Amino acid sequence: MTVWRRQTCKETGVFARLEQTWSGLDNPATLDMQAQIVQILSAADYPQEVQRAAELLAAGKLVVLPTETVYGVAGVLTNADVRSSLAHIRASASDRPFTIHLARPGDAAQYLGQTNDFARRVIHKLWPGPVGLVFDVPEARRREVASGLGLEPGDLYDGASITLRCPDHPVFVDVVGRVKEPVVLSSSGQVVQRAGDLPEEILSQVEMICDAGPTRFSKPSTLVRVKENSYEIVRGGVYDERIIDRLLRTTILFVCSGNTCRSPMAEAIARRYLADRLSVTPEELETKGIIVASAGSFAMPGTRAAAPAIETMQTMGLDLSRHRSRALSVELIHQADVIYAMSQNHAKAVASLVPSAADKVSNLDPAGDIEDPIGGEVSLYIEVAERIKKLIEQRLAQGIVP
Repeated sequence: MTVWRRQTCKETGVFARLEQTWSGLDNPATLDMQAQIVQILSAADYPQEVQRAAELLAAGKLVVLPTETVYGVAGVLTNADVRSSLAHIRASASDRPFTIHLARPGDAAQYLGQTNDFARRVIHKLWPGPVGLVFDVPEARRREVASGLGLEPGDLYDGASITLRCPDHPVFVDVVGRVKEPVVLSSSGQVVQRAGDLPEEILSQVEMICDAGPTRFSKPSTLVRVKENSYEIVRGGVYDERIIDRLLRTTILFVCSGNTCRSPMAEAIARRYLADRLSVTPEELETKGIIVASAGSFAMPGTRAAAPAIETMQTMGLDLSRHRSRALSVELIHQADVIYAMSQNHAKAVASLVPSAADKVSNLDPAGDIEDPIGGEVSLYIEVAERIKKLIEQRLAQGIVP
């Protein structure tokens, strides 16, 4: 009997070698298949391990990959043997199509074709993340996509709909981003948060396990059906309706120093502009999924707006009397879709708190800083407010808000 045994290096978790040992039996050769477990984040050569996992997938092998919610068995959908193996692993007897897992949000266009503003907003706001999205796709597009991949429409689409997922996990993204074919994940039904908890029947069928430690969340992903201009939660998970509602809002944040004059005036002016554009009152903007806020990089929370700022806004028919200052925070920055700073120093303050936010913060005036009118006459405040109003109209006319 011929026995193949895989050995791994305990220090790195990286595959070391294959050994072939012979016994004195005359029986036909059999294989003792045990998946290679790679401690991927501590691998001696991370790019090499990622590339190897991608190559295995492209070659029609099964690889266990982590997401932020579960470990799943990944395979390419275009391989008939892979589809059969994944269907066998799936606990459910359902013959419904697998969920396609994307490396990047933009990859959804390959399966959806043209989408409306609401669908694009949902994709932008919820992905990457622990959310599967169900979209309806026109028949012509379904046939076109399936034909291009050499599949039947039923291999991809469940009737008129398709379910897509874009996980927020670096290992998943790095591996799947190197695979040209559509990748799907299957599981045995249980939520596996650690690679070591994978069922034995899975270990015997996969070629490689990318172990990245415990998953970030202890719940499965939320499943959301995207409608024409609304959504429906099909299956609960990490995100509930309250969280999704908040994430789907478009938030515009203005930042100055003390949050008592420049940014509060910008907030009030922007609210009026957007409300007029959407034919609602400023108080009704939030019902349209739009939040306009302001904060100060050195603000003393709870301070009233400067008296000249209040008087200036009154000349524009706006009310700042109820404004109370608040300090710039990490949470505010994360919630914002776009951040307008009154000066370059304020933009730097945002980036220092959340470095990854650097790509969504910019000076309200690209030409330079808007100087602080604090201590000046009302006429100076009016001059600054008029400049802010003109800049806001220019900025928000660029399609920032759906």
